[in-house]
Amino acid sequence: MAETPARRPRDPADVEHRIVVPTHVPAVALLGPGDEILRALEDGFPSIGIHARGDQITIQGPPADVALVSRLVDELLEVAASGTPLTADVVGRAVRMLSAATVSHPAEVLTHDILSSRGRTIRPKTVGQKAYVDAIDRHTITFGIGPAGTGKTYLAMAKAVQSLQAKQVNRIVLTRPAVEAGERLGFLPGTLSEKIDPYLRPLYDALHDMVDPDSIPRLIEMGTIEVAPLAYMRGRSLNDAFIILDEAQNTSAEQMKMFLTRLGFGSRMVVTGDVTQVDLPGGTASGLRVVEGILGGVDDVQFCQLTSEDVVRHRLVGDIIDAYAMWDRRRGSA
Repeated sequence: MAETPARRPRDPADVEHRIVVPTHVPAVALLGPGDEILRALEDGFPSIGIHARGDQITIQGPPADVALVSRLVDELLEVAASGTPLTADVVGRAVRMLSAATVSHPAEVLTHDILSSRGRTIRPKTVGQKAYVDAIDRHTITFGIGPAGTGKTYLAMAKAVQSLQAKQVNRIVLTRPAVEAGERLGFLPGTLSEKIDPYLRPLYDALHDMVDPDSIPRLIEMGTIEVAPLAYMRGRSLNDAFIILDEAQNTSAEQMKMFLTRLGFGSRMVVTGDVTQVDLPGGTASGLRVVEGILGGVDDVQFCQLTSEDVVRHRLVGDIIDAYAMWDRRRGSA
């Protein structure tokens, strides 16, 4: 194993701490190719130096930073021992969790498996995502509200498939408003199903990541999985189902009430949306914007607010979301 040189000269006030890597954790799993993980740690903590030699990792630097990095390495050892791949991105998230004191045990977040399918494991990657997943487990109705890329719909889909596989529900119902089509729907070519399909495609795409694609048509034909526009929910009572309403910012207050009152016995609902991307006609209030003021005090209903810190797409997505939020604030004050 190559030795990673320290980045700074030793200061008389510096301390040194050694960690012995357990034999059941492969060195490459902890250090990464070319000691990528150690470099990510030093990027997160420029004041410390790290050496890796044999089965020992030596951390040197200011006492407070050494204590924090030592805790972080212990967490990463636990993550690596669980079989979760360590990457520079995972290390960066763990660094932010400990540095911001948002969680005392990052390994609990980073090793929380929801669903394993087709050679990949779906798990929350941030503290906000872990709180969202836990809320779905504990509440009958959960609202996941936040910007694009925070995993609102994807994690809800994973929980739905998990519930179906565990026989906690008999079917999955996925719905979203086709509000973008508006009055133009009748002018689109094809059958009604073909006209609606583009607005439901994101739900199909997520489903294909979690269920064998060859089995999806059979599951839809049997009614085990239903993907339909929100308008198809009117007048129904949905029992023993996991129901997801996506793009809920494009529902009116009346549509939101209609959807929520479809809840039947043995069912669970997740409502997702981004209140900054409303496509409703001018003057129509978003049902997602007003619902927390209506249901905020109702038992067994939970509202989860995800932020740019929970974005798991390209790093720039979070920066773009923050920049637009700042622009909106400046425009509002003006």
